Amino acid sequence: MAAPMTWRRLVHSVYSPAIAGVFSRISDRLCRAQDRRRGSAVLLLAPLLAETEPAPRRVSRPSGSAGAQGSDGACTHFQWMAEQVPAFRVPGAHVKILTSPDQFYQAMKACIRTAQRRVVMASLYLGTGLLEQELVDCMEEALQHSKEDGSADLKVSILLDYTRGSRGQVNSRTMLLPLLQRFGPQMRVSLYHTPDLRGLLRLLVPERFNETIGVQHIKVYLFDDSVIISGANLSDWYFTNRQDRYMLLENCREVADFFSDLVEAVGDVSLQLQPDDSVSMLEGMVHPYKGNRQAFSAAARKRIMEVVSAARTRQQLLQHRSEEEEEEGPGEGDTWVFPLVQMKPLGIQVDEQVTRRLLTDAGPDSTVYLTSGYFNLTRAYMALVLGTGASYRILTASPEVNGFFGAKGVAGAIPAAYIHIARQFYNRVCQLGQQDRVHLHEYHRPQWTFHAKGLWYYLQGQDRPCLTLIGSPNFGYRSVHRDLEAQIAIVTENEALQGQLQEEQERLYRRSSEVSDSTFERPDRYVKLWVKLVTPLIKNFF
Repeated sequence: MAAPMTWRRLVHSVYSPAIAGVFSRISDRLCRAQDRRRGSAVLLLAPLLAETEPAPRRVSRPSGSAGAQGSDGACTHFQWMAEQVPAFRVPGAHVKILTSPDQFYQAMKACIRTAQRRVVMASLYLGTGLLEQELVDCMEEALQHSKEDGSADLKVSILLDYTRGSRGQVNSRTMLLPLLQRFGPQMRVSLYHTPDLRGLLRLLVPERFNETIGVQHIKVYLFDDSVIISGANLSDWYFTNRQDRYMLLENCREVADFFSDLVEAVGDVSLQLQPDDSVSMLEGMVHPYKGNRQAFSAAARKRIMEVVSAARTRQQLLQHRSEEEEEEGPGEGDTWVFPLVQMKPLGIQVDEQVTRRLLTDAGPDSTVYLTSGYFNLTRAYMALVLGTGASYRILTASPEVNGFFGAKGVAGAIPAAYIHIARQFYNRVCQLGQQDRVHLHEYHRPQWTFHAKGLWYYLQGQDRPCLTLIGSPNFGYRSVHRDLEAQIAIVTENEALQGQLQEEQERLYRRSSEVSDSTFERPDRYVKLWVKLVTPLIKNFF
């Protein structure tokens, strides 16, 4: 006779992402009731099962925002971003596009080995394989070298997600514990825990599935005054055969300072890993799942927005000073970097606001190349793509290069869910008669997976992009509502950098095929009925 199943095992055996919504709502109500007894109001959580986003509001353009369409007016055309976020002026010659996972991996190792003052790395998780261990070994060598010099000036700060970084017996935490134990004063490991995973929800939702509630998703890799912005995690397949995007900004101290401060701020509101593998909060900080939900979010928002606001004010002052002194030489200020942060669980929606404005302002004769490894546009973004005048070329993963392809259990049906979502979008394009303006492409590459995200913006009459978005957001519901995200908008008048961006975009699209009616008639695009029925319930979780 089989052993009796415990109540918790029973819950785990029948668990699916859709059930998370039920538990979320029950847990949220309990937490709200508890908070009311404490005399406080709780922040409204993002909807868990159904999108209730307001219809996108047409953003009026300030005078001059539709200025010169040529590349000579690119920075002027997008200067409205400086009204909302910090604006860093850098030489375009200092920006380099990395093209492959191995180039990304080798660049990180080289930068770690030569770092003198700081190594700051933010990722969803750190893998546990040999390549990841080699990366940790590089950190150990750099820390030891700094210690032997007698200065111990090098500081290493790692920010990961708590749930993903704690998965399994061997995990991100166990990979980093030796460094923490050996170089304590020089080493910091912060594990962000979403405030939405709490109470009954946290108790019942099993490992892996608890990551659907919300994670730390920022991908920033910083070494002294150089930064790599990417969508790639610190895991072996991101170093070998998982295609992403990677941008290296060399010797851009102000940009590096901003992202170092941002990661430090998120780290301050995160759980701190201790040498004995326990975790604790910094003194005086509200606990993310034991403390009051509203108090945590308010404190976290205040700490993080202090970084954004201070940087914006500082950069405005520097810009005014440089304009008065007119010290810049040719090419020294031909590129702008605008950091965009999205942390809706904490009440921060900067990236969403800027992205909406970009899509809203994309007029006729402009072309937007948009890519996402997981094509699942929010209603607002979809409405803007379908309702504005720009031409769109959207690149997404074909089923066989989807990261969930061949996965076991419920996760194995996720590629089929994406097929269903893509077909619904394609059908909508056809219903509106937009086939000549909006094109959907699928990325193909044997033995590889596809994880690239971002966009390239071609202004009217130009054959090279003058703007790109690159970073962690996927333009989907999770990126907007659940996770912590960051990317940068690069606006450049540097012709060499524009050429790099064009080559990057064309390289990815060369491996794609355009979707047509016949695409969805193929046997490998068949979607089972149950997947079609469940997709609306779970699409907000992936």
